[in-house]
This record gives sequence, C-alpha cells and structure tokens, in this order.
Amino acid sequence: MTEAGLLVVLAGPSGVGKGSVHRRLRALESDIELSVSVTTRAPRPREVDGRDYHFVDGATFEQMVAEGRLLEWAEYAGNRYGTPRREVEEAVAAGRVVLLEIEVQGALQVMERAPQALTVFLVPPSLEELTRRLRDRATEDEATVARRLETAERELAHRGDFDHVVVNDDLETCVDEVRALIADARRRARSDAHGAHG
Repeated sequence: MTEAGLLVVLAGPSGVGKGSVHRRLRALESDIELSVSVTTRAPRPREVDGRDYHFVDGATFEQMVAEGRLLEWAEYAGNRYGTPRREVEEAVAAGRVVLLEIEVQGALQVMERAPQALTVFLVPPSLEELTRRLRDRATEDEATVARRLETAERELAHRGDFDHVVVNDDLETCVDEVRALIADARRRARSDAHGAHG
C-alpha cells in the first residue's frame, strides 16, 4: 500500500524560522522533499540551478504565469518567485510529501488552487522576539528590519486562513508539532482514498 502523497504549505513572516523548521523536518523524514522555486533573480555564489532555484529570465517567467504552469507566484524586492505546478503534482501523485516554504501571499494562492493542501502558519512567540531574531541575523539594515516587521504584522492577520497555527518558540517542539500534523493529514488522505475505492 503506497503512502498517500501530500502538499504541505509552510508559511509565516520573515524571521520566524521557516528555513530551520523545514531543514529539521527533512533531516528527520526521508520522504519529505522541498519544492524548488522558479525565480527571476540572479544566482548567488554557490547556488546551483535546479537545486537551489530554477533560474529564468523575466520573459520565461511571464510565459509560465500565462500558461498556468505555476501553483503560486509573488514578487519580492523586484524579483519574482514561483512554484512549478507539474513537479509538485507529480511528486504528490507518487506518494511523496512536498513542502512549500513560501510567503503568506503565495500560500493564499495555493489554498485557492490546491485546496487539499495542508497549510501551516508559523508564528513567533511574540513580535518582540521576531524583532530580536531579525536584528540578530545582522544581514539587513534597520530600515529593512522595520519594513519586514510591518509586513509581518500584515501577514499575522492571515493566521486564521490556515489549517493550523504553530508557535516557533522552541525549534524541536515546533518541528514535532508540524510532523504530527503531516502524519495526521496523511492518515486522513489514506482513509479518504480507501473510502473512494470501497
């Protein structure tokens, strides 16, 4: 009996720890794969096309949008990012768990186009803690941090649109909670599939 495939959307404000959670999940669960996004931005040093991102030009991206080949797409800092639909659908059909680590804007699009997806919204224990994490990264100036916090407040208003809200206070606890939600959703998908054949 093959495992039921599942599309999992992991979203949340910048600095909440989406990357840390997905890396830990993939270290613990061998059949979770991260969807590789398409982007119009230039590769950074050491980034590999097809592994980190699919790097495309603006015209190619436009064409993908027009042909409905993206499950979701959004623009950040003048660059566009999107999730290739076919890769995701094929992996889910093959019984794999595909994780989309995306911004709230993209997550809302996925909910419309793939209503069966499991959507998880990561939240910080508090806005103060989120501010501290963003400052501790020391990768951005104060104005950028302020802008990210403003966006975070807007994004947090969407928490009610998601299936589950998980507080990322302690990484291991947060990961355990997300793993349990995934296992539960797969169990339900399996019994739904059984019901359909029964």
